[in-house]
Amino acid sequence: MRSSFVIAAASIAAVIVSCGQPKQPQTLVRTFPKVQIPAMVTDPQEKMEYMGQHYWDAFVDTTGRYVTDSTHIAGILRGDVEQAVANYVPLMKALPIDRMRKSVFAFCDRISMFEKHDAADSTFEAVVRIFDRYLYDPNSPVRNEEIYLPFCEKMAVNPYVDITMQGKYAFEAGRCSLNRIGTVAADFKFTDRYGKVRNLHGIKAETTLLFFSNPGCHACKGIIDQLVSVGQIGEMISDGRLAVVNVYVDEDLEAWMGYMPIYPSEWYNGYDQDLLIRTDELYSLRAIPSLYILDSEKRVVLKDAVENEVFDYLLNMYERR
Repeated sequence: MRSSFVIAAASIAAVIVSCGQPKQPQTLVRTFPKVQIPAMVTDPQEKMEYMGQHYWDAFVDTTGRYVTDSTHIAGILRGDVEQAVANYVPLMKALPIDRMRKSVFAFCDRISMFEKHDAADSTFEAVVRIFDRYLYDPNSPVRNEEIYLPFCEKMAVNPYVDITMQGKYAFEAGRCSLNRIGTVAADFKFTDRYGKVRNLHGIKAETTLLFFSNPGCHACKGIIDQLVSVGQIGEMISDGRLAVVNVYVDEDLEAWMGYMPIYPSEWYNGYDQDLLIRTDELYSLRAIPSLYILDSEKRVVLKDAVENEVFDYLLNMYERR
C-alpha cells in the first residue's frame, strides 16, 4: 500500500549543490551523490534541466567496488535510492516534455552502464525494479505514466533486459500511450440509472472530472466523501464550471444500483452498458479508483492522477474564477 512508498520530497533544492566541492573517497558504502551544477549555469530553468540530465551521473560509478545486497544498492541504502527516485519525479514533471523524455532516456543509458561493466552485478535490475514500482504501481503516491512511457520505450529495446521483460515494457508503453496528457480523451457512451445514454464528449463544462469507480470500493467512497465535503467543488458543479462523470465499467449492475444513494445526484453517474471501455481498451484502468481531469475540449490535463493532485487542481481552478 502507499505507506510502503517513500514520499517525494517537497523540494528538490537539497540535492542541488554548486561545483567545486572535493570528491569523497570511494568506499563500499556511500550516500546518494548530489548533482554538481557548474557555476556558469545560473538560470533557474537551465539549472533544472541540467539537474534532470545529470541526476544519475555520479550514482553510476563503475570504478568503485560498491555493495549491492539486501540493504544497499551501489553502496547506497535502498531506502535512499527509493527516495532519490521519488525526488526525481517532481523534477521531471517540472521540465518540458521533450526535456523530460531526454532526461529519462539518459537515466536508462546511465544505469545500463552497471550491467555493461559487470553482468554479475545486480544494481541495474534493482534500480529498474524501484523505477517500475514508483512510476507504475497503482498505489504509488508518485506514479506517472507520462514519465514511465519513455522508460518503457528504452527498456523494450535494452539489450540488457530479458526478451520476455522487453515484451512487458513494449506492452506497458502501449498502455501508457492511451489518453496521454494534452490529447483528447477517448469518447465513450455510458448509461444512467434511468436508461438514458450519454457520451463523455457530450458533457459540457469548463472542466470534467472523470471518475472510474466501483460500488463498495473503500477508496472510491473516500474520494466521494472528499468531493462532497469541499464546498468550493460543490459550488463549481452548481455553476456548471465542473462536471463529475462517475462511471462503472464492470458487470454487477445490481450492486451498482444498490450503491446509487451514495452517488451525488448532481453528478453524471453511469455504467458502461456494452463493456467497451475495458474490452476495447479505451482507457488503461490498472486499478480502481482512477481519476482524470479534462479541459473544456476534453483534452487530458491529469491522467490517472493521485487524489491530492486532483484536489489541488480543482481548488486552484476555483481560485482562478
